[in-house]
Amino acid sequence: MITTIIDKTVIDGVNYYPHSNGGGLVAETATVSETAYIGLDAVVGGHAQVTGLVIIADYASVYDNAIISDEAMVIGDAMVIGDARVSGHVIVSGHVIVSGHAEISGKARIFDKARIFDKAKISGEVRVFDRAEISGEAEISGHAQVDGHISGDVRIFDNIDGNIKASGKAIVTDNT
Repeated sequence: MITTIIDKTVIDGVNYYPHSNGGGLVAETATVSETAYIGLDAVVGGHAQVTGLVIIADYASVYDNAIISDEAMVIGDAMVIGDARVSGHVIVSGHVIVSGHAEISGKARIFDKARIFDKAKISGEVRVFDRAEISGEAEISGHAQVDGHISGDVRIFDNIDGNIKASGKAIVTDNT
């Protein structure tokens, strides 16, 4: 008879177990594929779903109903919470928070102390960094680089670069 002892950690009354690929903690209420890597100090809790070749590493955490898929990476001490979605080849790193109903896809890079929340959508090869905040129903795509504050019903496309501040209802584009 073979007996396997699985280490269990209880956090706020929920059982967490080490993931088979990386050893990070996964709540019994979360869904994480065997192909995902959950690093030793990373945590996946709530009803989060992690599928594909995702990497959650360092002190990163994914909670609530967040969905991380494909080959996305959440690293550093980044948090993806709420009903946020991260997919594709996205890298979320640093002290980033992605929350609400935010969606990030493509080859976007979100880093430093950026905040993406509400119903913001980021796609393409967008870079969001420094202390940028993207919120409301803002949409950023293409090759934009943003380190400012974007809120409301703002659309940013193409090769926009720099400390952009936009709010309300606006379209920012570079047609050169």
